[in-house]
Amino acid sequence: MSRIVYVNGNWVPEEEAVVSVFDRGFLMADGVYEVTSVLGGKLLDYPGHAARLERSLGELGMGMPMDADDLLEVHRALVEKNDLVDGMIYLQITRGNPGDRDFAFPPAETPQTVVLFTQSKPGLADAPKAKTGMKIITIDDIRWGRRDIKTVQLLYPSMGKMMAKKAGVDDAWMVEDGFVTEGTSNNAYIVAGGKIITRNLGTDILHGITRAAVLRFAREAQMEVEERPFTVAEAKAADEAFITSASSFVMPVVEIDGAAVGTGAPGSVATRLREIYLEESLKQAI
Repeated sequence: MSRIVYVNGNWVPEEEAVVSVFDRGFLMADGVYEVTSVLGGKLLDYPGHAARLERSLGELGMGMPMDADDLLEVHRALVEKNDLVDGMIYLQITRGNPGDRDFAFPPAETPQTVVLFTQSKPGLADAPKAKTGMKIITIDDIRWGRRDIKTVQLLYPSMGKMMAKKAGVDDAWMVEDGFVTEGTSNNAYIVAGGKIITRNLGTDILHGITRAAVLRFAREAQMEVEERPFTVAEAKAADEAFITSASSFVMPVVEIDGAAVGTGAPGSVATRLREIYLEESLKQAI
């Protein structure tokens, strides 16, 4: 049985889920997206994802195409219609189809394109990498300057993942002016001197929803957090390193550019934060 996909108010089999060739998401990457994890049939951190979606749209001069309650119901209906237990719901909203190609934005009354679909990931919370840790490389960060907007412009992160694959590792951290910005699809952290260190919020990184939750839980657990840029050298010399994202939660990093981080095995801070995040987020899931 094929997935049921939401396209502009309609529920259709994935084989029939189409948008126009003139859609600005296709022609101009003029759109934003969100991904919400589902565990046990419930949505994790949904309010944060919904709030970030509205912010991203606003930064691009787009409005919300439906109210918050209706959007939540679409998410819940997708879970039900696809019998989704563990996995993700992807949402993409573009500026729509103006009827032809033009750099200028279409009239404000042009209907936006709204697409949501599911990905089933059985055992999402039990990923093997949580026990063994990830190996990463570092690459230059050459993306545009508004990385705080969660746009569908994902070409360079995709290239970064392919660079990592070619190098025989799991992912890449991007580096600008000597400092780590973030991973290809995640926020980056180190643990040094008893502190959890991660880059402060700004336009140069995505304001991760999982990041916000993990840092809140860390502080509640009396862990010290320092939000500032850190260098690749600091990361290689750190006691631990890890990433956070909606789909990987908290994931330890054990090697950077071929150099072991700490003992070369997942550290106690990342391991504990993963446990706390999953426990607390499941309590608050909707």
